Amino acid sequence: MIHRTALIDPTAQLAGDVSVGPYAIVGPHVTVGKNSSLAAHAVIERNTRVGEGVKIGYGTVIGNDPQDLKYKGDETWVEIGDGTIIREYCTINRGTTATGKTTVGERCFLMTYVHVAHDCVLGNDVIIANGVQMAGHVCVDGPGDHQRSHADPPVRAHRGPTPSSAGRRG
Repeated sequence: MIHRTALIDPTAQLAGDVSVGPYAIVGPHVTVGKNSSLAAHAVIERNTRVGEGVKIGYGTVIGNDPQDLKYKGDETWVEIGDGTIIREYCTINRGTTATGKTTVGERCFLMTYVHVAHDCVLGNDVIIANGVQMAGHVCVDGPGDHQRSHADPPVRAHRGPTPSSAGRRG
């Protein structure tokens, strides 16, 4: 069901069973797969491919221009894999000409207030906790990818406590 207050661009392609909440906006050149949903006030600005069974939370903004001074309006994309959950107020920027897209894999879980900047690549089954802010070009591989996560310093991608925080109290 598409709420009567939602705005859908004529070039957008939504599967027949997609749910779009009140005041949501779906812009040009957006594809949304079967059994997906956009909550109230969610925005998919443009040039975005959303897979099947994707849940997009309240106030989330996907597909907006990359926050990169070299960006000059080039055609770039966001791709979101099947079964991914994106909670409230997340932002996912399109890529730059360096890679052409920002990618979120299948079955990922992005918790509230996560920011995925231009040209990031999140593998399948990646979980990102509340409030994580990723700069451009960060790659986080999923559990089946041998934990080859990388990010330029000073970012650290890890599981569990770091050696410097072990035993520390708050």
